[in-house]
Amino acid sequence: MDYEEAKGLVVAGLTKKQKVKSKFYFNDLAKLIGEKPRAAKKYVTQMVVEGVLEYWSSGSTSMYGLAGTGKQASAEHED
Repeated sequence: MDYEEAKGLVVAGLTKKQKVKSKFYFNDLAKLIGEKPRAAKKYVTQMVVEGVLEYWSSGSTSMYGLAGTGKQASAEHED
């Protein structure tokens, strides 16, 4: 699997689930991509760098979401 294919799977999967929740655990993204965690991490990191995904951490929990979506984005005036 290449990066563009992984990006397509993640964006499609997160867009479909966006009505229910906006932030997802890394394991959720790895399942969408269908790769082992080490390979999936490279794709997810590249998506964060490109601005496709955004990284969010509470200090104890790390989550990812589509850039510019969810309550956090509106609260921080990123819309």
